[in-house]
Amino acid sequence: MRKFLYLLLLITIYNSASAQKIESIQFNLYTDSLKKGFYNYINVDGKLEDGTWLPLDSTHVTFISDEGFFRGNDLFVDSSFTGEYIRVKVVLKSNPSITKSVKIYIRKRGFDEPLKTDEEILNGIRSEPKRKKKGNE
Repeated sequence: MRKFLYLLLLITIYNSASAQKIESIQFNLYTDSLKKGFYNYINVDGKLEDGTWLPLDSTHVTFISDEGFFRGNDLFVDSSFTGEYIRVKVVLKSNPSITKSVKIYIRKRGFDEPLKTDEEILNGIRSEPKRKKKGNE
C-alpha cells in the first residue's frame, strides 16, 4: 500500500511539472467594435510552449477595462457611454508578468436599420440568377 501511494505521488508531481505553460496571450476579437448597451464577448487565446493555442477565460486571465464591467469574458458597455473607444487589458493569473492590452472602438452606427420581411427575403432569393454548374455547359 505504501508503494502504491508513493507511486501515485510521483505520477502527480510528474504531471504537474510537465504541464504546458502559457508563453504569450493574444486577443482574437470577433468584431472590430463594441456595442453600447450589450455584453460584448472578449476572446483571448494563450499560446502554449509547443505552439498550440488555448482559449482562455476568466479563470485563466484577469480582465481590466477603463470603462464598463466584466462578467466572465463579457464586457458590458453602458448605453450612455460617450467615448470613442475602451482600452481592455488582460493579465495571466498564473504569471502576472504576461499581459496584453488592446484599444477597442465603439460602434458608431446604430441598430435602427429596418429588417427585411420574410417576403422581401424570399423575393430576393427568387430573383437571383441561377448559376450554371461546372461541367454542364
